[in-house]
Order: sequence, then C-alpha cells, then structure tokens
Amino acid sequence: MNVSRRDMLRSGALLGVGLGLASRAGWAASAGSVDERYPAVAALLDRYVGAGKLSGLVATAGWGQSPMETIARGVGTRGERTPLGPDSLFRIYSMTKPVTGMAAMMLVGEGRLGLDQPLSDILPAYARMQVLTAPDAPLDQVRPATAPITIRQLLTHTAGLGYTIVQKGPIKQAYEQAGIVPAQVSRVPVPGLFFGSAAPSLAEFADRLAALPLVYEPGSRWSYSVSLDLLGRVIEVVAGMPFDTFLAQRIFGPAGMTSTWFTVPQAQAHRLTTNYGLLGDAVLPLDPARSSIYLDKPAFPYGGAGLVTSPRDYDRFLTMLANGGRVGRAQVMDEAALRLGLSNLLPPNAVVEDRFVRTGGFGAGGRVGLGEDAGTFGWSGAAGTVGFVNARIGLRAGLYTQYMPSDALPVQEEFRAAMLADVLARTKRAA
Repeated sequence: MNVSRRDMLRSGALLGVGLGLASRAGWAASAGSVDERYPAVAALLDRYVGAGKLSGLVATAGWGQSPMETIARGVGTRGERTPLGPDSLFRIYSMTKPVTGMAAMMLVGEGRLGLDQPLSDILPAYARMQVLTAPDAPLDQVRPATAPITIRQLLTHTAGLGYTIVQKGPIKQAYEQAGIVPAQVSRVPVPGLFFGSAAPSLAEFADRLAALPLVYEPGSRWSYSVSLDLLGRVIEVVAGMPFDTFLAQRIFGPAGMTSTWFTVPQAQAHRLTTNYGLLGDAVLPLDPARSSIYLDKPAFPYGGAGLVTSPRDYDRFLTMLANGGRVGRAQVMDEAALRLGLSNLLPPNAVVEDRFVRTGGFGAGGRVGLGEDAGTFGWSGAAGTVGFVNARIGLRAGLYTQYMPSDALPVQEEFRAAMLADVLARTKRAA
C-alpha cells in the first residue's frame, strides 16, 4: 500500500471557489433538519456507508459562534453497533499541522518568535546546513546552504526539509534509519506505508534531522516535509515547556477541547474508531480500535501528524480560526496573530509546483485561499479527514472517517463539492 503525496495535499480542492458568495445571515435563518439544510452532504454520507465502502462518516458545519451541526452515518468499527457521532475519536494525522502552526503564531504574536528569525537562533545545530546537489543524490554530494532556515519556512514547507512519504533515493533511506518518520499508523508493519522506528524524543528528532542534508535550498520551493514536527521542538524550547503541554495549556484547555490527545486515555478507548486499509476490494483493519497504537504513548508528540480528536473538539479549533481567535467567551489566540497565520506566508521567491497549493497560498500549517477565496484556510489528513474555514464569512466545516490511503476514494474532494453546493443553494434560496 503506497501513501502518495496526494494523501496529504488535497486542501486546494477542499476550500472551494465561490464560498465567498455565501450569506451567513441567509444561512442562519434557514429552517428544517440538518439533513435538509445539507442535502448534498447527507447524500454523500449515505452513498458511501450504504454501499459499504466505508464503515461510517461524520460531517460537521457551523457559522460564526453558532453551535456545530452534525450529520453522521454508520459505525466506527465494522461489525459493531455503536453509531458514530460528534464525540467519536478519529486519527486526524496532518490536520495536526494547523494546530501546531497556530501554536507557533501565538509565540509570534507575543514577540517571542519571529517569522523571519533564523531557526539556528533557537536550535544552533541548524546553523550550517548542507544541501543535496539533487533531491535523490547520494548523501555525500552536497553543498553549503546559501541561506538560513527561518520560522516562516517551517510553517510553509519551504525550509528544504524532506518527508519519507515524498522523498526517494538515499535521503529517504537516511530519514528512515534516523527515525525521521511520520506519525505512527499500526502496531504491525505495513509494507509500503511507513518504515522505521521513530527517534526516541522530540529533541533527538531535531538533532538527528539537523545532521542530515537538506533536499532543497531554504526558501527556494514548497515541498511537503517534516517541518511542522520540527516546529514542535522550536515551540517547546521557546516556551520553556514540553510541546504537548503547551498545546494543552494554551489551545486545548482555553478552547474547551477536552477530547484531543497524542495518546488516547484508556477510559476513552471505547470512543476510538478503527482505521482501515483499502486494498482494491479488500478492507483490512490497519489499526483496530480496541488495540490501537494510539492507546500507547508515542515516542514524542508529532506536531505534523500525531493528534487524535473528536469532530466536536476539532470544530472548536475551527471556530477559533473562523472567529478571530475566539471560542465562546474565551479569546484563545490574539486576533492579529491569527489573521497573520491565515494569510499567505510563502516566501516571495519560492517555487510552488504542486497543483493544490499553487492555486492559492500557504499559511501557518495550511493552505490559504487568495482573491475570491480570501479567508479560506484548511488542511486534510492521511486517513480521510478534512477541516477548513472561511473566516471572511464565518463558515467552518469538517469531515471525519478512517481509511488509508486517502486517495483510494475521492471522499475529501466530494465533501468539499457537496458542502459548496449546499451553501450556495441555500444562499440562493434565501436571497
């Protein structure tokens, strides 16, 4: 089973041209059941669960500070009867990246971290980096980097770092041998998925990564990478506390996110869903809920792909993004820092060849919309999840299911299209 770059690079197809035309007031005044307000989304869920392609899905939506609306179908584990709902637990993988990005933006807003500050100010091991002469060159074919890695580049995947799900050749093997690997997937090795044991700590992860050559010159191009995992180490050094503690104290606690963890507590294990592998017509449990690897503490908290959360919890994070940093009465994040994180932070000369990102921009861990799509921000996960906002009109939306590879089914793109169709149809009728 191969995890392609497309597994994590779908957000350009998720945010949707035309959402800026929607009317928040017209939508809020609409009546009827949730299924009636979102008929295309409801039909999408019915189709996938009814055909047995997926065991279950949960879709969420909300406007401004209004309560989350939920459409849920199916179960979290095949053969069981407990229905999925807003409090079921899902592995969100790269939807962790915007959380880490906004954590860094908090420090930027407080003046403790600078967007264009050299990484080596915080982690001196990155002061004199080497760059491969070609992305797949032997590790001894390097040249000195001409510019330092910056915090902006870590936020936007332009630091020149690699990813084992993207890279090929010697650098991929070197990453795997050093434990520079993505978040855990299964207790059982899955050929073609993720290889190698993780570095034993976030500090060791950062040190081992610094000893390896870069794939590209810092700031030269957008290339999906482990940069948000490394940013977790930056955050804990600057904040003077463990990265996961910072998230708990500064984001999860104030936002009321009581079901978001890097390790699922045993008392909450009954809420966890099963992650499935889709191999043609075969559906195999990669990470069964009852024996999930997420019931054990990981080697370290992965800022790029490590969180498990519920649709209700992640909706609170999206609420913060869509409402100037506020969730209910709590101002979780400074509004100016949030707005900056939702803006296009790409270095001006960075080459962007990926078709999803080049149609917009990139902010603090997620794709941003430009022009008509200004205000949109979001990202997706390797197991079929999606989360995005349109801060200009206060819309937030999410989709939650569990299967790999995510490009085995077009669920993520179809959800974006269904949500867009429902929003525009309701707005047209309310006009």
